Amino acid sequence: MVRSMLSYSTLPISFWGYALQTAIYILNDVPSKSVPKTPHELWTGRKPSLQHLRIFGCPAHVLKGKTEKMESRSETCIFVGYPKETKGYYFYSPSDLKVFVSTNAKFLEKDYMNDFVPRSRIVLNEMAGDTIPREVPQPNPIVSSDLTQDQQPTIPRRSGRVRTQPERCIGLGESVENLPDDDDPYTYKEAMEDVDSSYWQKAMQSEIESMFDNKVWSLVDLPKGIKPIGCKWVYKRKRGMDGKVETFKARLVAKGYTQKEGIDYEETFSPVAMLKSIRILLSIAASLDLEIWQVDVKTAFLNGSLDESIYMLQPEGFIENGQMEKVCKLQKSIYGLKQASRSWNIRFDQAVKGFGFIQNPDEPCVYKRIKGDKLVFLILYVDDILLIGNVVGVLTSVKEWLAKQFDMKDLGEASFILGIQVIRDRKNRTIALSQASYIDKILSRFSMQDSKKGMLPFRHGIKLSKEQVPKNEHEEQLMSRVP
Repeated sequence: MVRSMLSYSTLPISFWGYALQTAIYILNDVPSKSVPKTPHELWTGRKPSLQHLRIFGCPAHVLKGKTEKMESRSETCIFVGYPKETKGYYFYSPSDLKVFVSTNAKFLEKDYMNDFVPRSRIVLNEMAGDTIPREVPQPNPIVSSDLTQDQQPTIPRRSGRVRTQPERCIGLGESVENLPDDDDPYTYKEAMEDVDSSYWQKAMQSEIESMFDNKVWSLVDLPKGIKPIGCKWVYKRKRGMDGKVETFKARLVAKGYTQKEGIDYEETFSPVAMLKSIRILLSIAASLDLEIWQVDVKTAFLNGSLDESIYMLQPEGFIENGQMEKVCKLQKSIYGLKQASRSWNIRFDQAVKGFGFIQNPDEPCVYKRIKGDKLVFLILYVDDILLIGNVVGVLTSVKEWLAKQFDMKDLGEASFILGIQVIRDRKNRTIALSQASYIDKILSRFSMQDSKKGMLPFRHGIKLSKEQVPKNEHEEQLMSRVP
């Protein structure tokens, strides 16, 4: 395949490395007789798109960077492959004898095929036999192509490197679902078959008791013409700073994706505190030596009221005996509903404002209350609350008031916020944030916990930019599957 690619291109034999790299990329996107699915699909769980594939060796007009006023804005280059580190294409510039990455190019594949002449009849510009084009990094490439499959970077033999066999099927024997043994159950059946089934049973019982205490629903006959929404259990092992399991949580979640706008809900928007706002307030707290306390609202979404009539199936494992045909008519909001987060936020906002807190106009989830020289900041992130203040007695009164309004859990001085460890040195008035446990979890997920340490997690000299950040949920999922 590599020999054919080079034969049908205008490139010299010294480009065999790029041809091999491109061949591996293509083979990972096509099925074989022994494996009906493509290696790409086996690795990611999704069928690959072939729309971005181009003819190896075809010419293309590539947009230049900065140019002079009357200078051409593009140059004719040759396509030589797909980069591993970033999205885009590899192009060879005959004028500069360099290979670079770009996403702004117009491929001339039709002209290339129409004007094709066998390679043996083409007189190439003389190149030294041992001269290999140099790769130069392109500053901040703009992402426009969906290139997600990993490739093994290949350098020609003359470089003197130690050669390794290319991987034909990247991740062929692995599955994204094959995570560590302590993965959280996905269904009720899995929870009951899990080694920690007794803990999951207690967690579900606690959740159901919270539902009854908050009078979330009442069992009724399903009205004619109404289709109830479903529900499911979501399980989560909550870990501490050392990565050890501290609690088992089971959340009953409505299948809100079956709701219809205008019938089951109207508005859904609900704000959350930005991470940069939390960092700013933590910095202020460190500088002024303020207290930082943390509380957690139990089943926060159950505090929101509903304006719509919503009917839900009874939760699996907790169907009332003798009332199996009845459904739950929701009287309070529940996790999973489209409007659940908004209902809870409205309820909380009204409560804290009634207690004298003032909402920040630029950050709706940050509140403050000032009385003389006594200052209290309140930060809300869904159901996590941070209290920052300079007087312990005032913070205590605020915490006691919150406990009367909502079912809360006092977590004491903040040490673990949103999965981030807070390391505080009050003597020197500094705060450090660490995600070491999360890094260890990711390494374990990809079986890299025993890997050798390195100064950087990527090749030296690589250029990164905000343009390479995932733009949607699909791209985020693809990125999460790659170590």
